[in-house]
Amino acid sequence: MNRLSSAVRKIDVRVSRRLAAVGLAAALVSGIVTAQAAEGDPNRGGRHFKACLACHSIAPGEHMTGPSLAGVWQRQAGTAQKFSRYSEALKRSGAVWNETTLDAWLRDPAAFAPGNFMKIPGIADAGARSDVIAYLKVISEGSARSPKPASQRSALAAFPDLRKAGPAASVAAIRHCRDTYWVTTASGEVIPYWEFNLRFKTDSSARGPARGKPVMVGAASMGDRAQVVFSDPAEISTFIRRSC
Repeated sequence: MNRLSSAVRKIDVRVSRRLAAVGLAAALVSGIVTAQAAEGDPNRGGRHFKACLACHSIAPGEHMTGPSLAGVWQRQAGTAQKFSRYSEALKRSGAVWNETTLDAWLRDPAAFAPGNFMKIPGIADAGARSDVIAYLKVISEGSARSPKPASQRSALAAFPDLRKAGPAASVAAIRHCRDTYWVTTASGEVIPYWEFNLRFKTDSSARGPARGKPVMVGAASMGDRAQVVFSDPAEISTFIRRSC
């Protein structure tokens, strides 16, 4: 009986050692995978970043709906120069952008800084987040190994240069009567728009219209909507003539 107990104990020891070895191996593999995920791939990150280009540029000082992300690495949240649309929630966060803070922000912006203006729900995939973070890091550093940007051109290059608008898009006059705007173009065409379907916008950038020379830009729908872009908001009310 004692011999049987001794044999059983020896088997238990051998099994325990094997299980420990398997557990150690699994932990090592897990650690390697985690480390690889944490490092991220900037080339993959550049491809993921295409989804961000609608709101963010990587060109210095080129702000869109969101701030330029050039130089974002180690920058305090809410401090990009000449960007004035930060939420108070983000400015008060005191966060400095690095691997940890960017991961938390990209995972769940609403939880990171409740009340901020970021509209996306977050990136659930940890690997994708790591890739985007790696991309932002090398772009910020201007590293020689930086991948090609998600778009080689400036993000704003896709926007039309309104200073080069032709006569058909250049607005010579706007008349308002009851519920209708009558837009006269530089080519002489007069187009009526239901007042709810005509939008007035401003663009003070270098690609915006010259002062006093608004430009009409088409909108969606069936051609019954348009946008008139001015250089400055003060021009809008003075440009429109009320007459029936």
